[in-house]
Amino acid sequence: MDPKKGKKTPAAAKKAPPAPNGDCMQITAKDTLVQTLGEPKIPSPVKRAGGTRFVSDAGRILLESDAGKITAQIQQGMEVVSFEKAGPRANVFFDPSKLRCAIVTCGGLCPGLNDIIRAVVMELWWGYGVRSIYGIRYGLAGFIPKYGYDLVDLDPHYVAEIHQMGGTMLGSSRGPQDIDEIVDCLERLNIGILFTVGGDGTLMAATKICDTIKKRRLKIAVIGVPKTIDNDIYLVERSFGFDTAVEMATHAIRSAHIEAIGYPNGIGLVKLMGRHSGFIAANATLAQQDVNFALIPEIDFDLIGQKGFLSRMKERLAQRGHAVVVVAEGAGQKFFGREKDERDPSGNVRLHDIGAYLKQEIVSYFTGQGTEVSLKYIDPSYMIRSLPANANDNVFCSALARNAVHAGMAGKTRTLVGYWRNQFVHVPMDASAGRRKSCEPASELWQSVLEATGQGDMVNGRD
Repeated sequence: MDPKKGKKTPAAAKKAPPAPNGDCMQITAKDTLVQTLGEPKIPSPVKRAGGTRFVSDAGRILLESDAGKITAQIQQGMEVVSFEKAGPRANVFFDPSKLRCAIVTCGGLCPGLNDIIRAVVMELWWGYGVRSIYGIRYGLAGFIPKYGYDLVDLDPHYVAEIHQMGGTMLGSSRGPQDIDEIVDCLERLNIGILFTVGGDGTLMAATKICDTIKKRRLKIAVIGVPKTIDNDIYLVERSFGFDTAVEMATHAIRSAHIEAIGYPNGIGLVKLMGRHSGFIAANATLAQQDVNFALIPEIDFDLIGQKGFLSRMKERLAQRGHAVVVVAEGAGQKFFGREKDERDPSGNVRLHDIGAYLKQEIVSYFTGQGTEVSLKYIDPSYMIRSLPANANDNVFCSALARNAVHAGMAGKTRTLVGYWRNQFVHVPMDASAGRRKSCEPASELWQSVLEATGQGDMVNGRD
């Protein structure tokens, strides 16, 4: 449906091919429609040096980049799917002089959280003239009266230096909270725009908040800023903190390599973040090409057998006398059986420690072979999560946050600001929430990893 004209997409239109780096879900033009609170009628106060270039809602970024595929879709009567381009609009929905905004950070720590908070405040304050900006303490729990968490009054002076620190100055928490109580709080505070910074669980909660807002017929915009250090949010090519994580992971790999070559049959084992997606491990492997084995959740591998990991490790040590292994935290979970899954407060399955398990299995295997090995195990995960963002992420966070403010001021809602084809875009929360981007075996990224490591396929009985 055209959000302005109310016209429906032709019933005969066919669905477009799956989105790249996705989970093979079908994305249609309807899935990319952005909801608004109403017609923006107030001239934007935003001023830019050299003249402001406002973005029209008609500005689109194509889902598919292959011109040949797009032509074929048109010829076959398929939908050509695109995202609404992010950026400042000529007219805004909210009156800045009367607007109150809130920002909340949820879930695990990630480099760049403070950068996001700072940039949101700076753009609201200096770009639009909004003077009532509240920080919600400790995630969604900060909305709930029984916890007694105070609000934080945010202004440029308060946030001026926070980007130099890791973590989030607002604090965070995991786990569900009562949605009605959250919306009650938004009503009491007379909030017009809520900025939620978090991963998939936060996006799911945000959609429920939007449902309750709609049911109560309130004029509250909810804008999501996608946060996942694993870079696995669906329909988002890049998430903040990922660049920093890869950079710091390379330092751990370098240390593991130095340890490995310093001893006979030295083995450096590094465990990195990546519950379900191995993007950090894969990219760090390519960034620091001392890795001989990269193990990620998407790619199956066996431990024993002719093609198993331990046999390949034995061959590597015989040939070169040392080896470096990078394993994502979600890899190899099949080795721990199928007992009832334990979950954390956010509902995520508690992963078994694949790093400690591999360390034990490697040492046990070579001891049984009568071979002495020197294994050094490095897990830099929490150190990486709590670091300040690097320069690239700092720039990215600033642009991401500013575009989130532009979206909220224009009255967009139930929308996250994503990054697609090197452009910032508006992605409806429902199109992304509950889905996951993964490192596909046939992707250029994983094929490059295989070439760099030379590890080959490590599943017995498969050619």
